[in-house]
Amino acid sequence: MEEIKLMALFGDITGAEVKDCIVDQDGERLIFVVGLGHLGLAIGRRGVTIKRARTILKRHIDVVEDAESPEGFVRNALAPARVTNVDVQEQSKGRRVAVVTVNTENRGRVIGRNGRNIERARLLAKRHHGIDAIIISDKSDEST
Repeated sequence: MEEIKLMALFGDITGAEVKDCIVDQDGERLIFVVGLGHLGLAIGRRGVTIKRARTILKRHIDVVEDAESPEGFVRNALAPARVTNVDVQEQSKGRRVAVVTVNTENRGRVIGRNGRNIERARLLAKRHHGIDAIIISDKSDEST
């Protein structure tokens, strides 16, 4: 119930179409999924809108833009890290896995401090596209 109220409030503050809200385990971070093309509205010019939302909600806020495909969604969930490629594969027993290819220098940004970024991407990918796991592959791994 809290998530619905937060979605409505965030939508009112930003003017963006809010599709989902997740309160992370410790309750200090909110993750909002906004409609395709609404990321700019949610952040605002020079980040003014997102800063205002953080002040009002008194929590750190992450915003992820929805996408038309599961691959695009995983790429957006890992932003601002530069992802070279995303390939969603069906594996045994109906398990879906996203293989994310990144340059070695972007690997740390994809994972994030204490695994925070990759965990956000895994949670959202599972919830929105039924993807069970995200595997990070270095671009140099593909040539071997």
